[in-house]
This record gives sequence, structure tokens and C-alpha cells, in this order.
Amino acid sequence: MNKIKKKIIKVVVTGGAGFIGSHVVDACMTKGWSVHVIDVKKPDKNHINKKANYHIADIRNLKTIKPIIKGAKYVFHLAALPRVQYSIEHPEETTEVNVLGTMNVLIASREEGVKRVIYSASSSAYGDQTRLPFIEGMLENPKSPYGLQKFVGELYCRAWSEVYSLETVSLRYFNVYGPRISPKGSYPLAIAVFLDQRKKGKPMTVTGDGKQTRDYTHVRDVVRANLLASKSPKVGKGEVINIGAGRNVSMNFVVKLIGGPVKYIPPRLEPHDTLADNSLAKKLLGWKPEVTLEDGIAELKKLWSLK
Repeated sequence: MNKIKKKIIKVVVTGGAGFIGSHVVDACMTKGWSVHVIDVKKPDKNHINKKANYHIADIRNLKTIKPIIKGAKYVFHLAALPRVQYSIEHPEETTEVNVLGTMNVLIASREEGVKRVIYSASSSAYGDQTRLPFIEGMLENPKSPYGLQKFVGELYCRAWSEVYSLETVSLRYFNVYGPRISPKGSYPLAIAVFLDQRKKGKPMTVTGDGKQTRDYTHVRDVVRANLLASKSPKVGKGEVINIGAGRNVSMNFVVKLIGGPVKYIPPRLEPHDTLADNSLAKKLLGWKPEVTLEDGIAELKKLWSLK
């Protein structure tokens, strides 16, 4: 008797050539899924997964992305222009990508039969709050066009679940770091800038007095959250879930972990503190962080050949 051939699950990762997206692509490939990547750029040679299918396409073009999304079971939507300062300088372009692009992904997903969209949201939607930790349900207070755009994306996801019955879930990331992080491009996280400065023998430039705090979350933990969110029977109605380590540290602590001289520069417009309450992620996804900041920084120092 012939064995029934198991149907291979198709998934789409928008922004799959980027820092977080490339890690999601790798994780999806280990599941044996057929992975299709939508990105406006070709992946870095060190990020490319040769078994994935790459499509150079812009999420602002609905007609282009619809046939790529057709037949997918899950869409991991990571494509964005994520730099806060860039959004301040280019609000129109970033709105087109982060808001209208997200709407296009939702339209295509609904019309092409996708089961669930997992949206990469941002803790920047919280902005400054009067208390810590940040808990889902707090009144959002974004301090930049980027934070506002990512929050609006959450609202679109929830609306598509309520109006069109498309399953969606929004994951609010807190300061993602890890292998493949870059000091350049649209996602220059402070840790990457510090590592690059150390590598070049320059002092690490800390804004303000360095006492501002962030909840740093390792990219492998973020990827696990995405995969759990795709499968969990407890989500799919536009829920917003914090994905953060649940521990915040100062910039001064981070540069001390990396080690080396420090130069303080003028402060910039940004929330002073972030800290995630991740209890909802544990409840709905069965997720909890596994990589400590100390271990994550030590790994990066090795990768960057820093002592």
C-alpha cells in the first residue's frame, strides 16, 4: 500500500532578509516547512538560507505580494522600516511601509486563505509610562512616528480578526539583540553600535548619562515566541503580547559588560525606561525567556572577536 504523502506547510516571512526575519526563516526551515521570503533587498550572504525561496518584493505593492502569499498557512510579518530616528525624519515613507504595507499583508492573507498572521509589533508603542513594568492594556503613548505606526499595525491586525475572521496575533518585542545584529541599516541597536565601536578601537558613545534602562531580549527567544504564536490555540483574535526578558538594565551596565572606554554624548528623544511584564506570554504561548543578557553579550563578543 502506498503511503499517503504528507502535505508540506507553506509559510511566508516578510522581512526575512533582515536581522530578526532571517532567524525566523532558519527556525521555520527546521520545521520542514516550505518557506517563502518577501523582502525589498537580497539577504546578506551570511544570512541566506539556501533552502528558502526568496522574492524581491515590496509590501507596499499588493499585486506583487498576493501570489507569493497564496496558499500559505502562516505569515510571519516582520517587514518594516524600524529605526526611530529615520521615522522622525521620513514620516511619510515609514508610514507607507509600516502601516499601509501591513494592511496589504493583511488583505493578501485574508484573500489568499492564510490561517494566521503573526505580526512583529514593538514595545515603542508604550512610550513613556508612569509605572513599570509595561503591561498589555496600558494606554499606549508612542514617542515617535515609528512607535505610532507599529501600534496602528496592531489595531489593523485586531480589526482584520474581528471583521474578516483572519487569525492574528501581535508580539511586542523589547530591544531585540543577538547574532547577525548590525550597527548599520535600519536597525542599529545600541549593542551593535557599541560592539562596532569596540572593534574599531573607538570609545562607546552613550547618550545622556547612561542611566536610561532597556529590557534586552535575545533573538532566539523572539523566534521561539513567533513559532509558539503560530500554533497556540489560545491566540488568533488580535491579542497583543509582550515579548521581553522581564529584566531591564542601564546603558552603563551594557557597556560595562562589553568592556572598554566610554564617551557620553547629548541625550535624544526616547523613552527613559522599558521593562516587560511577560506573564501573558507565559499564559497564552507557554513562552519564557531563556537567554540571559550576560550570556548573550558574551556570545556576541566571541562572534566579534572581542576579549
